[in-house]
Amino acid sequence: MNRSAANSPKPLLLVALLLASFVINLDTTLVNVALPALTRELGATTAQLQWVVDAYNLVFAALLLTAGSLSDRFGRKGMLLAGLAVFGAASFTGGFASSSGALIAARAVMGLGAALTFPATLSLLVGVFVQRKERAIAIGLWGATSGVAIALGPIVGGYLLGHYAWSSVFYALGPVSAAVILLAAFAVPKSRPDVANRLDFPGLILSGGFMALLVYTLIEAPDRGWTAAPTLLGFAGSALLLLVFILGERRADQPMLDVRLFANMRFSAASASVTIGFFTLFGFIFLMTQYFQFVRDYSALSTGVHLLPVALSVAVGSVAGTRLAVRVGTKAIVTAGLLLQGGFYFWVASDISPTLGYGTIAVQMVVYGLGMGLTTAPATESIMGAVSARQAGVGSAVNDSTRLLGGTLGVAVLGSVYDSLYRARLDAGLPSGLASPLKDLAHQSVGAAFGVSGQLSAHGLGSQAIAVHQVASSAFDHGLSVSCVVAGAIALGGALLASVFLPAQPPEQPTSEGAPSQVATSEPVAL
Repeated sequence: MNRSAANSPKPLLLVALLLASFVINLDTTLVNVALPALTRELGATTAQLQWVVDAYNLVFAALLLTAGSLSDRFGRKGMLLAGLAVFGAASFTGGFASSSGALIAARAVMGLGAALTFPATLSLLVGVFVQRKERAIAIGLWGATSGVAIALGPIVGGYLLGHYAWSSVFYALGPVSAAVILLAAFAVPKSRPDVANRLDFPGLILSGGFMALLVYTLIEAPDRGWTAAPTLLGFAGSALLLLVFILGERRADQPMLDVRLFANMRFSAASASVTIGFFTLFGFIFLMTQYFQFVRDYSALSTGVHLLPVALSVAVGSVAGTRLAVRVGTKAIVTAGLLLQGGFYFWVASDISPTLGYGTIAVQMVVYGLGMGLTTAPATESIMGAVSARQAGVGSAVNDSTRLLGGTLGVAVLGSVYDSLYRARLDAGLPSGLASPLKDLAHQSVGAAFGVSGQLSAHGLGSQAIAVHQVASSAFDHGLSVSCVVAGAIALGGALLASVFLPAQPPEQPTSEGAPSQVATSEPVAL
């Protein structure tokens, strides 16, 4: 980053970068509420609906490291503006789609735009806010924006669908992206690339291949089976590509990613903490939205509104967490955040029920949101403080990749645990005389099972209707409770790892006047 960046108007620049991050994160959950409408309007199958979501995530994940490396070499502002333009144009175009295939293609291009945009937001931010205290506050706000956007997605989507057609969910992001482009073009300073323009083509290809194959395998594993041959081959191929990537980067003269960074616990332990944090976040969204929509019978908009305690507490935890990390140490704050997340999941597992008061649920969500904010924002500050200024783009991409991998893994693992337990409990309890097509429909989801119960009641089969409803409710509670225990155990395991391996503070080096100061370093540090 050149000197003009450091002297730019920081408040306006911060707003521009936060808005860019907000738009990308908003889309993560915004599209999910439109899926039922896509079935009605476009005739989308279940597999096509899955790819409306996953095409975006797959391209986003595959190109993050590549985009981060390119931004370091060719300029972060240009990458940010190009990414927002691609993202907004693809989203607006997707609103005109007349088939599922066209919409999936638009979503894939949106993933490209997101990959170009997202690493640049964080790398530009740390390039301007260079002092640790102000950088911590800026990253706290960046983390708060991300958490709030993810939680607000269902609210915005629910409102749009309540007043307009499904296409409005995609149209809306076009002009919003254009507005952010105009602001960023004015507020974000130009910067001269900090590294030579020579590209590490093998690294770009291998990193993209590794991420794409791993995310694709995780997406497909719940349906194919975790021990199925394609799943095992996918994981084996991912591991092989990662190994070749690491060996190649160690030998490259100008590697896209200095893999020696992972010997620095300030970088690697913080990355693991972010992964676990987003594992629990996307697991939370997956489980709790089903609970609200199916068990509590809330609409999509109402579900989003009832999730607001999470959004607000993530924002508070993110801002407070980075400031506290500067004062009392990253280790203590990240560990405390993961402990709160684990406590939330065990609390939910112990008393979740259809009649649980919303006041208790709101308190539980505040506990979780604070834990999430205290974990991910300070861990992100640790990651970005461990990389040099010239590697800020790829460092940001690593942070973003851990978020995406954690979220994908959270949905895949917790979804599989829940689904297997739900189906097993359903098989054991459904009325023996229930027709096979209705049994198959009930196995799709608890919402579908409640629909079966409604059909039976409408046809005068009251006793069967009650039995199906009771069995489905019991199966859902069982699957949800055990999934929460799994998520809680993983969060507590993450707390243990953070308490052991995450350094409390950056290493101290003497200033020119001889006094110790905390500085960022890309070299390995001792615990």
